[in-house]
Amino acid sequence: MNYKSISKFKRFKLKTEHGRYIILGSIDGILAILGVVIGTSHVADDPAIVINAALGGAVALALTNGVGSYLAESAVEFGKLAELEKPLLRSLNRTKIEEETKKKIWSDSIFHGGASFCGSLVPILPFLLLDEYSLEVAVVLSISVLSVLGVYSGKLAKQSMIKHSVRMVGLGIMIVTAVTVLGLE
Repeated sequence: MNYKSISKFKRFKLKTEHGRYIILGSIDGILAILGVVIGTSHVADDPAIVINAALGGAVALALTNGVGSYLAESAVEFGKLAELEKPLLRSLNRTKIEEETKKKIWSDSIFHGGASFCGSLVPILPFLLLDEYSLEVAVVLSISVLSVLGVYSGKLAKQSMIKHSVRMVGLGIMIVTAVTVLGLE
């Protein structure tokens, strides 16, 4: 690793934009895979089946969120670039602006997909680490992590961290209740 790459690494700072994708992806990962874990654990006693189903869902979710984010961000960001080109009466292809636009698209997509996968691991971990009460611990752990995400969300929004945390916990409880009421318990 040379000096130039080290200085780039040191300069990296988590942007608010990345925070949005960390929250969005993590919520998707935690809640979608919590639903998979709840549903699967009630039809299979073998934790390996629950883990495999949940990991399959985690990979699929991370890829679809990452690719979906790439496609959506590309449309929006290149649309903004086209709007910038109009008054300039010239193309911005191969310019620093286009280069930064492409970096932003890739960065946002990687954060969204990566956060989805990391969030997905939260409800899976108890099944990897515990012999008993894995489902109960998965639900409690998932809701606890949602609470922390709520605090982070409130901090990003410069609003009440408690209010954001309560909303996240409420969302988690609502999903667990919905999966249970639908007969997937």
